[in-house]
This record gives sequence, structure tokens and C-alpha cells, in this order.
Amino acid sequence: MSQNLISLNFSAEDIAAIDSALSTLEEKFSHLIELSVEQRRTLAKMGEKTEGVCRQTLLVLAQNSQMIPPGFDLREAENDLANLDLLRRRFSRLRQLAAKADDTEMALGSDILCAALEGYAIAKAFGKGAGLDALKETMAARFTGRHATAKRPPA
Repeated sequence: MSQNLISLNFSAEDIAAIDSALSTLEEKFSHLIELSVEQRRTLAKMGEKTEGVCRQTLLVLAQNSQMIPPGFDLREAENDLANLDLLRRRFSRLRQLAAKADDTEMALGSDILCAALEGYAIAKAFGKGAGLDALKETMAARFTGRHATAKRPPA
């Protein structure tokens, strides 16, 4: 096999521990929300540049509580900021882990595809018999027109 980007060996105990850890994370993060596409598009978003202004504004409001109107919930805003600070490092770690998971999934799939393509080439070379005809038909149907599309110049 010409490509082997990754080789993994997880024991049954490893998988059980991973599943348990994931269940714990799902349980502990059960209060997290999922926004719709429309909500994500229309929400006011605090970026790196505005975060300092937001922090300063909350500090000034806390120091000048007499100017806060009755309907303004400063405690909730301060609680949101405290939770952001508390969770940000964990979310960063989760994103890094998810990115590694995505890359690993891609590498495993690529290794499998490369092995299957090499196996298909071997099957084509050997000819008929032992189920090779069915494999050749399946692979031919899967990759029909692929090379013609790849060779076409971009529009």
C-alpha cells in the first residue's frame, strides 16, 4: 500500500473510556444551545476588537449603577461575560480536538480509498473470476467520467 497517513489501534477499554468521556461532556454541556442559520446570520456578534469595549462598558455600568434603567439586567451580562471567560479555553480545546478528529477521519478515508483504488487496479490486472467482475463493474460505475471531468480546462 503506497499511502498510510495514519494507523490507529484502540482497545475496547479505550473506546469505552472515550464513549464515557463523550457522554460526560454531552451531559455537562447540555445547557449549550444550537442556533439556526438565520439566528447566526442576524445576531450581533462580539469580535476581538469589540470585546474590550464590551468589558469596559460593563465595568463602567457596574461602577455607575444609578444610571442603569430598571429593565437593564447588568447581572446577566456580567454572568455571560464570566461564563465566556470560564468556557473559552475549554471551547478552544474542543475545537482543536474536533479539527484533529476531522483530519483523522479524512486521513483514514484517504488511506482506505487509496488502498481500494490499488486493489481495483490489481483486480483489473488479474482479469475475471472470484467476484472480480462485479467489483470491476462497481468501480467502473463509481468512477465513470471522473478523468474526463478532471482533464477539462476550467471555464
